[in-house]
Amino acid sequence: MKKYQLVVSLVMLGCVATAKAVGPIQPLEAVKDVKQAQVELGKKLYFDPRLSKSGFISCNSCHNLSMGGTDNLKTSIGHNWQQGPINSPTVLNSGMNIAQFWDGRAADLKEQAGGPIANPGEMAFTHTLAVDVLQSIPQYVAEFKQVFGTSQLTIDQVTTAIAEFEKTLVTPNSRFDQWLLGDKNALSSDEKAGYTLFKDSGCVACHNGPAVGGNSFQKMGLIEAYQTNNPAEGVAAVTGKDIDRFKFKVPTLRNVELTYPYFHDGEAATLTEAVDIMGRLQLGRHFSDTENAQIVAFLKTLTGEQPSFMLPILPPSTDSTPRPQPFD
Repeated sequence: MKKYQLVVSLVMLGCVATAKAVGPIQPLEAVKDVKQAQVELGKKLYFDPRLSKSGFISCNSCHNLSMGGTDNLKTSIGHNWQQGPINSPTVLNSGMNIAQFWDGRAADLKEQAGGPIANPGEMAFTHTLAVDVLQSIPQYVAEFKQVFGTSQLTIDQVTTAIAEFEKTLVTPNSRFDQWLLGDKNALSSDEKAGYTLFKDSGCVACHNGPAVGGNSFQKMGLIEAYQTNNPAEGVAAVTGKDIDRFKFKVPTLRNVELTYPYFHDGEAATLTEAVDIMGRLQLGRHFSDTENAQIVAFLKTLTGEQPSFMLPILPPSTDSTPRPQPFD
């Protein structure tokens, strides 16, 4: 786990250096250098519920691209209506994260994509069965061959394609980006005041960079202890170290007005509540109603252009395609 800690330290140092050089938050740029054939295949797989045991749950179920890349639930619903253990983070701009999942147990989007498929509490399938389903569908076989050069499908190809599609889910050109790039009329006076409070109060120590977060792990409850019934341990579940208990990946604040409820347990229902809790627990700061409203106003300027594309038409199953088992 020393490598894990080193990566976190280097990222933190890099973010501090960047913040000093050009300000704590940088404009979000449109995605570049993607493999378009993989993107188109990954888009189909992202929306295909046949990668789940029930034939009902897809990646988009918990990371709904019509809802800010989340499901707007405290914790997600898994196979057979199982209650998920933790809040579903947004998939938007997730390729910019230091790691994936709240505890960072997946190094990148590719590793993350395989997790829910085989998780009995989520999509409840196996990688082997998921590949069997895809292999039974001639149109998928033909597309995989075109993209990867082989008719023999693998889970590695599946997760590679999904990750490549997810890399494209960036949301540039928010009003705050426009302001950073020189349009001084893009923000109201309250929104500018909120950004000044956000900086001067210390929020930018964790929420910085183009994604306004996602680049470090921090303890939840630095000044005051955070009270929750959620059993999630945070990074300690990965490292096995008690010092990492309640340390979670700092979420991106891009599109935060769309990604309610907030925190790993989803207990903060509104931005107003989230700002109040973060001020007290992380900064020792009790924001007035006016200050809170100004910070919330600033946070809403971080909503960018949402991904927009034609919904993929999924190839039909065949007689040999394994049938879903929604009630098992």
